[in-house]
Amino acid sequence: MLRFVGKRLWNGSLTLFALVTLTFFVMRLAPGGPFSRNRKISPEVQANIEAAFHLDEPIWQQFGRFVWGLLHLDLGPSTRFRDYSVGDIIASGLPYSLTIGAWAVLVATLVGIALGIAGAMRRNGFTDYAAGTVGVIGIAIPIFVIGPVLQVVFAVQLHWLPVGGWNDGWRSLVLPVVVLALPNIAYISRLTRASMIETMRENYVRTAVAKGIGPTRTLIGHTLEGALIPVIAYLGPATAAIITGSILIETVFALPGIGRHFVDAALNRDYPLVMGITLLYGALLILFNIVTDLLRAWIDPRLRHAR
Repeated sequence: MLRFVGKRLWNGSLTLFALVTLTFFVMRLAPGGPFSRNRKISPEVQANIEAAFHLDEPIWQQFGRFVWGLLHLDLGPSTRFRDYSVGDIIASGLPYSLTIGAWAVLVATLVGIALGIAGAMRRNGFTDYAAGTVGVIGIAIPIFVIGPVLQVVFAVQLHWLPVGGWNDGWRSLVLPVVVLALPNIAYISRLTRASMIETMRENYVRTAVAKGIGPTRTLIGHTLEGALIPVIAYLGPATAAIITGSILIETVFALPGIGRHFVDAALNRDYPLVMGITLLYGALLILFNIVTDLLRAWIDPRLRHAR
């Protein structure tokens, strides 16, 4: 098991370094720079500004400086927000994205698995069709449509919840969490249903049923454990994507998360901020993939020797 963990960590480290390298050089291949949109200034002032941010150095030297700072957990200053470092900006927005994302993951997982189990246990019945309808709605309708519709219904018409912002406590979380969780509820429920049906046809499940241990014990002790392996595999990248926040969700509901900073940084060519947020996204994605691999290997020991 330790060898399996070490191999996954090594592969994750190489992937993260490749992501950092690719993002760094791609950002600098585009024409212009972080100060090209400023008002017209003299060449001397332009040179002083670029020297202050080390943009006058050769690109390989800039890359080495960035990697060295990264090893010391220093992402550098933002070229757009002059009084803040990249770490300060990420630290200010990450708690909001983490809060919304964590609740969305919890809701999507619990509701999605429950709908998938209900659909698999009562195939071609009302429950199965109802769960399938929720799945189709979650997949077919984009969140930039569902979000404003829920705002109109529950905020503007019924006045139950706020339209947006972060000043109403738990009530501010309800709509963003529901909108962010709905597509993942659809995927998880469909994946759980298909995996449950396939697992119930396995010989070890049929043997448990033949022994007469009861449907509840068969479901919990045999069927559910094997059926959740594909769901856990899906939750790795999905959790990283949800927790890091959705740009559309943060825009629609006016939330101060890191997604909006990422868009602003890309538009304004804020190299350090783009690199910092990209690195955060990549690190979380790799981390959650490793965690899901470990969970799958713990549930099914055969996976430890399949890589």
